[in-house]
Amino acid sequence: MISSKTSFLALIGNPVSHSLSPIMQNAAIQHLGLDLVYLAFPCEKDDFDSTINTLKKLNCKGLNITIPFKEKVFDLCSEISPIAYKVKAINTLKLNSNNEWYGTNTDVEGFIYPLKKYDLKDKRGTILGSGGAARAAIQGLIEINIAEINLISRNKKSIENILRDFDGDIKINGILDSNKTNIDLIENSDLIVNSTPVGMESISNHANSLPFGKEIWQSLNSQTIIYDLIYKPKQTPLLKYGLQKKCITIGGLEMLIAQGAKSLSYWSNRVDVPINVMKEALKNYL
Repeated sequence: MISSKTSFLALIGNPVSHSLSPIMQNAAIQHLGLDLVYLAFPCEKDDFDSTINTLKKLNCKGLNITIPFKEKVFDLCSEISPIAYKVKAINTLKLNSNNEWYGTNTDVEGFIYPLKKYDLKDKRGTILGSGGAARAAIQGLIEINIAEINLISRNKKSIENILRDFDGDIKINGILDSNKTNIDLIENSDLIVNSTPVGMESISNHANSLPFGKEIWQSLNSQTIIYDLIYKPKQTPLLKYGLQKKCITIGGLEMLIAQGAKSLSYWSNRVDVPINVMKEALKNYL
């Protein structure tokens, strides 16, 4: 029961009305018997700094930060974790002993979670896209010791920035989407990760599309794991195509839940966050 002593957690972004985080987080909070409630607050760009600074003066125990503020929030943190620096994105804030924000990133651990059951050491991965989600995926693949990453993107500058930032960490080949060799890359990949918005339900012109067009997917083989970071719809066009090719497929819901569980563990100092309860809570919403 919410009382005058109840503390709160919040998601800050714009938009946030579509977010599933309050549903899964409040289910886990109730299961654990914590005196917390998780809310979602939309925030305008010009109000972001004042909102974040005000919340640390209230009974707020932690925040999730989402689009478009994952980079902007760096300037408001007194401490930042090495992993957040590496991927250049913060998605979780917690107040430190000085009542200042400590920023970290749980997307990397969330990304890794569904891959732990597969042996991808020394394998070859392909990431589609070069935005913030791609950076989290790259760091995740580094941590599970994948041997090589092919990064396919339409944005040459973003590719160059990623190659610079991860130089020396892993072998990354940056390739423009127009390159004809992409057909061969798809065929020879052990894991393909879609970090683009293509296939997302809310983007109508992408809703029935495959990333970078149908042609490169003709060579997809059944030994490849297809991992789409989109979680709505639950079965994206890419995942459906992968199933037709008899591939192992992983939807973005796995990452969403795992990164949320890591954030809640971080805020509550609990290691027993119930991922299965969070999954069950979302069944009626997808």
